[in-house]
Amino acid sequence: MCLAIPAKLIELKPADQAVVDLGGIRKEISVALLPGVAVGDYVIVHVGHAIGQIDPAEAERTLAMFGEVARLPASSGAALS
Repeated sequence: MCLAIPAKLIELKPADQAVVDLGGIRKEISVALLPGVAVGDYVIVHVGHAIGQIDPAEAERTLAMFGEVARLPASSGAALS
């Protein structure tokens, strides 16, 4: 299983590097696979690389869903497959 997370691009750096905001956590990633991205864009991040762009509304829905899952009690019996 792999997981890619939507993140907002907040700074472009030299050598195809950028900084994204992942729910308040800032992380440096590579944007080499996405020429033309700009500050303010939402990108899908997987293992330190932006692998695609995502619509801002879809990114917000996905992040809200992740937040709901994180708030589930550990003993709820809900299993992720």
